[in-house]
Amino acid sequence: MNFWQVSASIQVLKNRADALAKIRAFFKQQKVTEVDAPILSSATVPDLHLDSLQTYLNLPSIGNDLVFYLHTSPEYSMKRLLCAGMGDIYYLGKVFRQGDLSPLHQPEFTMLEWYRLDYSLQQMMLETAKVVQLLLGELAIELISYQQAFADYANIENIHSASAKACKKYFLDKKTAEIVGVDKNDKNLWEQLILTEIIEPKLGNNCITCLYHYPAKDALLAKLSVDNSVAERFEIFVQQTEIANGYLELTDPQTYRQRFNESLQQRKEQGKSYTQLDHNLLTALEEQKLPKCSGVALGFDRLLMLAQKTNKIDEVIPFSILNN
Repeated sequence: MNFWQVSASIQVLKNRADALAKIRAFFKQQKVTEVDAPILSSATVPDLHLDSLQTYLNLPSIGNDLVFYLHTSPEYSMKRLLCAGMGDIYYLGKVFRQGDLSPLHQPEFTMLEWYRLDYSLQQMMLETAKVVQLLLGELAIELISYQQAFADYANIENIHSASAKACKKYFLDKKTAEIVGVDKNDKNLWEQLILTEIIEPKLGNNCITCLYHYPAKDALLAKLSVDNSVAERFEIFVQQTEIANGYLELTDPQTYRQRFNESLQQRKEQGKSYTQLDHNLLTALEEQKLPKCSGVALGFDRLLMLAQKTNKIDEVIPFSILNN
């Protein structure tokens, strides 16, 4: 194999350029401003499921071997811009995540992230579907709640109040192969198994599925519903592939701090490295407040894979990490 060669075909790379231009034209028409978020930051996300790449800087008169991180998404810097009054904004560029390498993952990939002031969760879902249609054509749009998906595909009427026993019973009733290594009382894990193994393969088949109102425990940085029962969060699926994750954004600074500290505690319990909290973000939220808005992050490379009808991310990017 000649490692100097590009990963994707030249025609696909030209199609990639056209797709990037089409997305930028869409947001220009919608009067959403493109922003240039910094890739390097002195802080990073505390999320249990994300690990950042780090590097060291030597800065005259400041210090040597200063730890900086390559951003896993532009979210924190974009929220500071929102606090400063930037209005509707989007970012289309590179992000980085440690340990990601598979047909659907690369450590370096292209993300489209945008925020809309005064948008409801439904408005954000529908606009995200429109962006997907820019590359995939006029696919039908399906909106289904997390609870309804479990009722339709796993015969569990209310997953939010269901027990671990009820989740495990689904597999027993279907006479699937025995699942080993899962505590019979671990409701979260049984629920996750149903979601990933049973429900997600049913989503986005010849349509764009918006799965919304995730459990409150999976809110991340989304607001909770008025009764605190579910998170105002959604994910987009096309051909069983998750390509976007969006929220009605949390705005309360104290809840941000609380959730960040809970994530740090989870990292500690899992033996993961400590991460420095983004105090610039927390200060911006406290002093200027985040305006009411919805936001979404979309994996551009995955969307392009679907448009090009390929199963490997290598085939829609110029260079894979393995030949870079």
